[in-house]
Amino acid sequence: MFALASILSLLALIISVPIFLVFGLGSSIAAIGGLNLPWSVLIQVSFGALTKHVLIAVPLFIFSGMAMLKGGAALRLVRFATTLVGHWPGGLGVAMVIAMGFFAAFCGSILAAITAVGTIMMPKMIEQGYPTPFVVVLAASAALLEALIPPSNAAILFSALTYVPVSKTFAAGVIPGIILLILMVLLVLFKCRHIRADKKATFKERLSSFIAALPALITPVIILGGIYAGFLTPSESAAIAGVYAVAIGFLIYRELTFSSLLSCLKDTAIITAVIFSIIATATFLSVVLTYTQAPQKIITYFTDMGVSVNLFWIMLGTICLILGTFIEIVPVFYLTVPIFAALTLSFDQSLLHLYVVFVAFAGIGMITPPVCVGIYTAAGVIKENPANAFKEVPLFTIVGIIYGILMILFPVFSTWLPSLL
Repeated sequence: MFALASILSLLALIISVPIFLVFGLGSSIAAIGGLNLPWSVLIQVSFGALTKHVLIAVPLFIFSGMAMLKGGAALRLVRFATTLVGHWPGGLGVAMVIAMGFFAAFCGSILAAITAVGTIMMPKMIEQGYPTPFVVVLAASAALLEALIPPSNAAILFSALTYVPVSKTFAAGVIPGIILLILMVLLVLFKCRHIRADKKATFKERLSSFIAALPALITPVIILGGIYAGFLTPSESAAIAGVYAVAIGFLIYRELTFSSLLSCLKDTAIITAVIFSIIATATFLSVVLTYTQAPQKIITYFTDMGVSVNLFWIMLGTICLILGTFIEIVPVFYLTVPIFAALTLSFDQSLLHLYVVFVAFAGIGMITPPVCVGIYTAAGVIKENPANAFKEVPLFTIVGIIYGILMILFPVFSTWLPSLL
């Protein structure tokens, strides 16, 4: 029965059945047919997973990002980043990476970041002579900052699975996120060093753009300040961020309308439904793993084989890289984190280190065919054929692997800041 469930799941994945159905089909067959469990057990576990308090923050952060996009905050952030570095060789590319970093500090949604910043920056970059394939892959790659720089939906999901406090998971992503941003900037400076730059902005122009962007730049202070000061839970902080985003969109930038607000709510509902449907059916798999004691058996196998800690991290990175190529990052989380977390603890390693290494390697799947949702989204923004961008993927993949290796070799990047909390 377990073999049948595995085969059916694999076939469903190959023919592009929605991933939540793949999880639900295979795991429910294994649980009901192989383990003789009643439907009620699956439903109870699924309901429990969906009603974790920490998950309330996911749609709220998505909504705040959408409100920032449609309310004009994203445009001000892009303008501010452009005045800072637009005169550098490859300055517009650097500005897009920095703007992604700014947007990451209040959004939490990777695809929302690509849409928000990419819609503004990508046409301008192409007009200035940047190769279209490079622009598409750069936008998709830079959006991975959203999974590291807090607040991050990836961090919230990881905390929901491992019971690590969200505040510590948020903190774990700060330094790795900054390092990734620096690597992306260096790549752009090297690759686009011959592309003409904009005229250097005057001090007055920089000051003006900073003042215009200031209401948006304050948002991370509101979100993270409330969490780390102990005044707010992540969910409460996310709710306040959403209200604040609507307020500045209506009252300060005056670009948010009731029509666009309804559009924000609609987009939030769609994205949230996709994420939560995956969570609901992925928990079926957790039931199967629990009843078959698969994590314990895998730990025993690794122990008996004498696998070293370094080999474990290399194997983990390789598995994440392969899975991320074929499955989106949220399903990969729910498919592997329960097992990886148990293995990580058995090697006396930090779960925060696991989070950063996991995101580093699984995130490369955002740009690697065939399931490269980051490239599909970025290409869709400018109505470009995604296949045309694939030739730029190897360069960014190499940089991503180098980044992942750095995260493996230096766990202090992910553990130092949380240790101060």
